[in-house]
Amino acid sequence: MIRQAALSSTGQVVLLRYAQRPNHYLLVKRSPNTTQAHYGLAMAVDASQLILDTGTYWQRAGVFKALAMPDDVLLTGRDAVFPSLYFSRALSSDSQPLVLKTGAKVNVLDLVDFPALMLVLMAASLVYWAGLASWRARSRTRAALEQARISALDSRLAHASRVNVLGEMASGLVHELTQPLTSILALTQASRRLLSRGEYDALAPVLDDTVAQARRGASLLAHFRNWSRPESMPAQVMDFREVVDNVRMLLATEVATRQVSLQIQMPDAPVGIRGDAVEMEQVVFNLLRNALDAVQCRGGDGCIAVSLRQEAGQAILDVHDNGPGVPEALRADVFSPFVTGRQGGTGLGLALCRRLVERAHGEVFLMDVPEGGLGAHFRVELPACRYPDGVSGGPS
Repeated sequence: MIRQAALSSTGQVVLLRYAQRPNHYLLVKRSPNTTQAHYGLAMAVDASQLILDTGTYWQRAGVFKALAMPDDVLLTGRDAVFPSLYFSRALSSDSQPLVLKTGAKVNVLDLVDFPALMLVLMAASLVYWAGLASWRARSRTRAALEQARISALDSRLAHASRVNVLGEMASGLVHELTQPLTSILALTQASRRLLSRGEYDALAPVLDDTVAQARRGASLLAHFRNWSRPESMPAQVMDFREVVDNVRMLLATEVATRQVSLQIQMPDAPVGIRGDAVEMEQVVFNLLRNALDAVQCRGGDGCIAVSLRQEAGQAILDVHDNGPGVPEALRADVFSPFVTGRQGGTGLGLALCRRLVERAHGEVFLMDVPEGGLGAHFRVELPACRYPDGVSGGPS
């Protein structure tokens, strides 16, 4: 069933009923997200956890709520026959278009306390209590709907992170490990030449660099292995300039191969930030890789401008390219999972950038490009801090 759903997918997440497990449904996506997909990825979601009982109201007789598939098959709860009040609405989710149903039977005795009212005011009281009950029922329904929507978004984010680990890890490892492995190869060859010439004094720093590159590769593998775990690495104070420079060296070969002009402006003084160095490199790496993909249509005229500065207690990184830019229809949701304007893209890179930046207590934005301008402009803002050497980072 999962295989058939993945094969029939046109790029969107497929929603299936999980008959073998009560209250569950399946989210199925192909990987990679192209017609040449090799895997069908599935996640079972417990629908009963999407709607929380926030009070005793939902245990009362005559009150019901349920979550249904788009084909009206109930996942949780029970349907009611002829309720006095009934509310049904599809959740605003492209990948999980579930339907929330709520309702209640309202009796006259629930609305009016006959002994406490005069007969002259009975008609007015009926109208008042009926309106009040309706308003309360709709308020609780809206609260339940919002809770279900938030739970569904949490489910989508969890699903996105796991799909990224499974679908993008191989590609990420290739790009991340190319630079240290290439450096190790070059340093090893240099060591052999030094040994053959008997230059033993020059051999020690070369071997030290080889060890450093090997440790960098091991660190990258450790971060990829631990990525799907809930705990995070301890935050450290680092120089943001070193993060940008490491990514520049990592992409140097690809930039030269594509004949792209990469212009980087950084201050002379350190720009201190607090976070995980490899995660910050992943953010900068994803932004530059997206820019490289965007400008490839310009042949040898592609240009990427990167600037780093510190301003008002914030470390600000701008990445601007002269590619076709982000389509207007995607701008509002460009950081949402599975939203992409690139053929064959997964739509997870920018969503993960936002997650990593927010983990470091920062923000990432898609900036407006001046009228008549070209390309896309992304900005990362992180809280600046003093670098360990006691020098506060700032523009020169």
